[in-house]
Amino acid sequence: MQTLLIATRNGHKTREISQMLGSGWQVSDLSALMHAPRIEENGATFEENAALKALTISRIFTGLVLADDSGLEVDALNGAPGVKSARFAGPNAQDADNRFALLGKLKALSGTEFPARFRCVMVLASQGALLGSFVGTIEGKVIPEERGHGGFGYDSMFIPHGYSETFGELQPEIKNSLSHRGRALAQVLEFLRS
Repeated sequence: MQTLLIATRNGHKTREISQMLGSGWQVSDLSALMHAPRIEENGATFEENAALKALTISRIFTGLVLADDSGLEVDALNGAPGVKSARFAGPNAQDADNRFALLGKLKALSGTEFPARFRCVMVLASQGALLGSFVGTIEGKVIPEERGHGGFGYDSMFIPHGYSETFGELQPEIKNSLSHRGRALAQVLEFLRS
């Protein structure tokens, strides 16, 4: 069985990655590494933030470390919330706060749906060395309302192309097969196999 440490304290993200990897992996996160430092995500890009987390944690953990930074990019908002997706409503914002802030911005615009995408950058590191960077995106649209209770973050507001349901309404297996995180993780697995 292969082991992988996810450089996050976000239990939703850890569960999602663990489900996508399947039973051949032992996945843990920073909740199992009590002495892990809090890392300020102050990079200008998803890749900078993911690399910062992966490299920092890989210096204190023996084995593979995977970090991701991801977010929602809304064209009508010039790509916002983007790299600030987790902090869109402020530094200590919860998912509900961020959705409320996004709803406010969208309701100020004319329209009922807005072209958008989820973007995820995953960085794999080991013992302070960067092994690779992998990008996954999923195109779709955001709506100025919340639908569904599945997923997390902005999932209840995002409808992927080809579907009428939000990520919050779709079954987890369907969402994971389409998602930005699933696409980036598929590249990570391909890299590890080669």
